[in-house]
Amino acid sequence: MNTYALTHLPDDVLLRGFATLVAHERRNTAALLAHIAEIDARHLYLQAGFESMRAYCVRELHLSEDQAGRRIQVARVARDLPALFPAIADGRLQLTAVNVLASRLTLANVEGWITAAAHKTVNEIEILLAHRYPQPDRLRLDDGISPQVVVRQEPDTFEHASTHAQFSPTPVPGPVVVAPRVRTKIAPLSPERYTLQVTLEGATHDKLRRAQELLGHAVPSGDIARVIDRALDSLLAGLEKQRFGLVSKPREHRPAGHARSIPAHVRRAVHKRDGGRCSYVDPKGMRCGSKTRLEFDHVVPVARGGPTTIANLRLLCRAHNLHAAERAFGREFMQRFRN
Repeated sequence: MNTYALTHLPDDVLLRGFATLVAHERRNTAALLAHIAEIDARHLYLQAGFESMRAYCVRELHLSEDQAGRRIQVARVARDLPALFPAIADGRLQLTAVNVLASRLTLANVEGWITAAAHKTVNEIEILLAHRYPQPDRLRLDDGISPQVVVRQEPDTFEHASTHAQFSPTPVPGPVVVAPRVRTKIAPLSPERYTLQVTLEGATHDKLRRAQELLGHAVPSGDIARVIDRALDSLLAGLEKQRFGLVSKPREHRPAGHARSIPAHVRRAVHKRDGGRCSYVDPKGMRCGSKTRLEFDHVVPVARGGPTTIANLRLLCRAHNLHAAERAFGREFMQRFRN
C-alpha cells in the first residue's frame, strides 16, 4: 500500500490529519532549534570535523543552505530569549517572523513582541516594525557562519501586552523609510557560466571603472567579466604569496627570525602537503577540508617548545585552530586570552 496515497480518506479525516501533522511539525521545529542552539554553543560541530554550524547542518545533516541559515539564526536568538521556543512550538511565530524581529528583540520586550506579532504575516510584522521604528538601521544579513547574533539591550516595553491581543503603536508623523535588504547573488547558468548580481558602493564602482581604463589595451571592449577575471588573478597571486609563500620563482631558503615566524619555503611545503585545506580529522576519520580562513598551526605549541618545521606545522581553518588551542590550553585560558 502506498503510504502517501490519500485518495481513500474522507474529507474530515484528511483535514484533521493535516492539522495534527502541522502541530507536530511546529513542536519538532522548536525542539530542533533547541538542539541547534546547544550544539552551536558547545561547538560540537568542530569535533565532528566541520568549521561551522552551517557546514555541519548542510554537509552532515543535508539541510539546504537556506534551511540551515534560517534555523541557526533563530536558534541563536531563541537561546538568549527562551520565550521564543514555546511561541514557535504552538505556532504563534514562524521562523521567518523571528528572523524579521531578531534585531529588535530584548529580554524586556520579547513577550510583548510575541503577543503583538502572534499569527501575523511577515508583511504585517514589518508594518508593526515600521510604526514602532520609523527610521531603523539597515538590518545585517547573517550567512549562518558569522558570529552569533547579539541581542540588543535597548529600552523597549509593551504596556499591557499580556492583556491585549492587538498592538497599537503610537503613529509617528512623516514618511516611513525602511532600508532595502540587498544580497549578493551568484547563480549558475550552465556548467561553466554564472551570473553575478551585486550592489556596489560608489568608491568600488570608481575602482572598477579605473580598472577598465587601465586594461584598455588588454580588454578593449571593457567587458566587466574579463576585468573581474584579471583583477581576481592579481588579487589571488598577492594573497597566495602573502599567506602561503606561493610564488612562481621561489628564492633560496632563509632562516626564521622568530620562533613563531614561518619561512616561506616551510609555508609552501605545508600548503602543498595539506592540499590547501584544513587538515583536521575527526575521530571517525572525516576531514574538515575547509578552504576558508586557513591558518598555520603548530602541532606541538611554540609555548611548549614546538619547532617551526614542516613536520610540526599543519593547515587548520580558524575554527579548528581555536579548537586545537582550547584542547591544548583549556577553554577558560583561551577565553581570557581572547578577551
